[in-house]
Amino acid sequence: MMEIRPIRTEEDYQMVMHEVAAYFDNEPEPGTSDGDRFEILLTLVEAYEANHFPVDLPDPVEAIKFRMEQAGLTPKDLVPMIGKLNRVYEILNRTRPLTLRMIWNLHDKLGIPAESLIRPPKDLLAA
Repeated sequence: MMEIRPIRTEEDYQMVMHEVAAYFDNEPEPGTSDGDRFEILLTLVEAYEANHFPVDLPDPVEAIKFRMEQAGLTPKDLVPMIGKLNRVYEILNRTRPLTLRMIWNLHDKLGIPAESLIRPPKDLLAA
């Protein structure tokens, strides 16, 4: 077994990923020395990936569409949270921005992270 040290380079990352892959095939029991090693290595990998491969939040419309797909919702199902059906289509087609009330309703009723809903849409970020 290699000694545990911070992951600083791509080579370090690949070595740790190789070792972690072996544990996935035969996951050790938590609380054992192998289990503790596995947990520490996963923590190091998570920290390295968070710094080197950050995952950006989706824009508000993409977040809504994703939740609709997950839950099998139609635009009509969004009426209680957004307003009349034509307003729902305006939001989904990016011709109208979300209001604060819509954001809170979507967050509260569909569990969409508020951080995703308050983020500027992609078209505004590109401008």
